[in-house]
Amino acid sequence: MLSTMQDTPLLTSRILEHGRIVHGAATVTTWTGDGDPHVRTYREAGDRAAQLAHALRDVLRIERGDRVATLMWNNAEHLEAYLAVPAMGAVLHTLNLRLPAGQLTFIVNHAADRVILVNGSLLPLLAPLLPHLEPVEHLVVVGPGDRSLLDGCRPAVHEYEELLAGRPTAYPWPELDEREAAAMCYTSGTTGDPKGVVYSHRSVYLHSLQVTTKESMGLDAHDRTLPVVPMFHVNAWGLPHAAFMAGVSMIMPDRFLQPAPLAEMIETLRPTHAAAVPTIWQALLAELTARPRDVSSLRQVTIGGSACPPALMKAFDEQLGVRLCHAWGMTETSPLGTVAQPPAGVNEEEEWAYRLTQGRFPASVEARLIGPDGSVMPWDGTSAGELEVRGPWITGAYFGGAGAEPERPEDKFSPDGWLRTGDVGVISPDGYLTLTDRAKDVIKSGGEWISSVDLENHLMAHPDVTEAAVVAVPDDRWGERPLATVVLRSGAAPDYPALRDFLEGRVAHWQVPERWAVLESVPKTSVGKFDKKVIRKSYADGELDVTLL
Repeated sequence: MLSTMQDTPLLTSRILEHGRIVHGAATVTTWTGDGDPHVRTYREAGDRAAQLAHALRDVLRIERGDRVATLMWNNAEHLEAYLAVPAMGAVLHTLNLRLPAGQLTFIVNHAADRVILVNGSLLPLLAPLLPHLEPVEHLVVVGPGDRSLLDGCRPAVHEYEELLAGRPTAYPWPELDEREAAAMCYTSGTTGDPKGVVYSHRSVYLHSLQVTTKESMGLDAHDRTLPVVPMFHVNAWGLPHAAFMAGVSMIMPDRFLQPAPLAEMIETLRPTHAAAVPTIWQALLAELTARPRDVSSLRQVTIGGSACPPALMKAFDEQLGVRLCHAWGMTETSPLGTVAQPPAGVNEEEEWAYRLTQGRFPASVEARLIGPDGSVMPWDGTSAGELEVRGPWITGAYFGGAGAEPERPEDKFSPDGWLRTGDVGVISPDGYLTLTDRAKDVIKSGGEWISSVDLENHLMAHPDVTEAAVVAVPDDRWGERPLATVVLRSGAAPDYPALRDFLEGRVAHWQVPERWAVLESVPKTSVGKFDKKVIRKSYADGELDVTLL
């Protein structure tokens, strides 16, 4: 028996038109750094998205399925591209401006991008790559920047505002198949070439609904969100489309991502919600400690990308009255897989334990843990295994390149189609995930596992430590042992015996590292995660000043 319900496709164009009409008074505010932020209503942003779609179709000859790339900061024009490109049937491809030149070149060519929208301030990054970007036919430059860098370049150069000027503010958005490609992102390529993940209109729509629920970020038209997370990082964690769907006003930081302007932004524009990786909030805490500002408007901060140290979470609670909320996800998961909203009916101590997890799985994300012998582990809060997931916003393959078949590497997908995340952890009986490590980062010492994340969190609770990264290094007796590298607060001297004693009683005695080193800063990936392969290589090459206790 079939239902009597209409089969209306879930399309990003419906999000665009709903936000433009129903939430037209909501605003997108772009920080300019001069005390005069630029404000645009959602109605204006929707109208300009229609103008952009006309320009892409009529001037640049973009057709259904063509890739349109963006190399842009978080700003109103980037939001317009988010709305226009998928809605017209093309595919939005956000480029990670922090990737090495070689990886950016590979990604543009692999995706076969025909157009790149670029902020003028990023032309020094893009211009040297242009001779190597074979598919690119057009550049559209947004905002101030040195256009002379493009003299003699092969792609045709256009000005964003000139393309939009005078074009209709309504567009005949096509009725697409909801499973067609809407957007694509590439993984950061920490090992091997970056891999492309292609999101459908259906997956973006369903993910946007989830972002607005109470068990997720819980955003509605009363909120103002500050996505510090870059719009090239997994669709800014789904916030642009979710915000337009629910009428959540957006505050865009543009290129002003340093702690001081972020603190000024929060005090001036009064966001109720913000999202970024832990390193951003660590730096902001130091800024606010040195130069206090009023950040009391923040109701919640979503923190993801890597595990948040409990000490940082407590500091925001106790010093600033701001609640940090863990989330977990990947490029492959759109990205939200879990959010750590505590369940109903728990006391303060129990709530804290839930907040320290990576969060609970929503109904649309199925999860299982696979043990070392390949068996499925129980959800008992103690049995550890590698996390595998599946669901309507989880990728089932990687983009194979223009005209190529999708790729399904065996190390990334199980034989029955589940995504192998590479994360190791446990799941409680009520569905809360606690990650203990990345599979590649877990320390296998004498036949037992040591969690590098646990050691890092405990070390970062020490008052002299601002950052800590722990990696496995070879050991003749035990196979592997932990090397603890720490970044010390200004003025602190390395006292490794004191740090060792600090760990005693917090972790098992046999897990305490013997090898210690100080770093000026922990190396980071392009999306702000600890880049542990750099530390391992530095150790192997003898570049670290290691003390053995």
